[in-house]
Amino acid sequence: MRRFELAVPGSVKDCLRILAERGPEAKVIAGGTDLVPQMKIGLLHPRFVIDLSGIPELRALKVNGGLRVGASVTARELELHPGVRSAYASLADSAALVGSVQIRNLATLGGNMCNAAPSADMAPPLLALGAEAVIAGPRGQRRVPVETFFQDVRRTVLAADELLVEFVVPAPGPRSGGSYLRHTPRRELDIAVVGVASQVWLSDGVCRKARIALAAVAPTPVRATAAEQALEGQPLTPELIERAASLAVEAAKPISDQRGSADFRRHLVRVLTRRTLAIALERARA
Repeated sequence: MRRFELAVPGSVKDCLRILAERGPEAKVIAGGTDLVPQMKIGLLHPRFVIDLSGIPELRALKVNGGLRVGASVTARELELHPGVRSAYASLADSAALVGSVQIRNLATLGGNMCNAAPSADMAPPLLALGAEAVIAGPRGQRRVPVETFFQDVRRTVLAADELLVEFVVPAPGPRSGGSYLRHTPRRELDIAVVGVASQVWLSDGVCRKARIALAAVAPTPVRATAAEQALEGQPLTPELIERAASLAVEAAKPISDQRGSADFRRHLVRVLTRRTLAIALERARA
């Protein structure tokens, strides 16, 4: 690992000033569970590192008519927070799958999203829940739907002089439920071969709205819109869920690599979509 300078700003304003001065040669660090390993193996060589631990507003976590999650909130906090577990269960599911307990005590939501790996566990639930990213920059703040936050593998809409501040998630409301599941070769400390998040909203015994988001089957997380449309306005019978699971495969554009073939990933999309929809339906009814 090469030598670098370190700054610890006390506010978003101070952080933006440093980013404006240092530009592309600077990297921000929260938990460091993605950045530090990449620096150790020589994938990244930042000359300047900005430690976000001194910015309190990035650690805010509020559940009140919606969810606001600061970029530096850890996976462990999301996993254990009663309000998140109750109303945003898919996000709590995904946070509980990030690494080990030790890693989850460091790894942050912002880091998981800004690293922009196709297999990022916490991206599909946010996509299915209709979340927006709040980004601060020299021209003020802007909001970006999570659906457009990712541009390619390890590339987001963030400019070099911008900082991810938080995610804003609308309240799902009553009769809504969600779930996130993934498949990995090992039970722990592995990344998703495929991940699926499903969220359903019920009304008078039928599905009013559905959202299904997939990870690790394309360069960025994707929604299975054909599967969603098949569910809306219909009672969620096992047969309809099976049909939606088959339609979800159409949204997947997987590759074959050492972790699994494209055909295997398509099979997993079908299986995990079926399972997450069944869990989401059970939670919505509860």
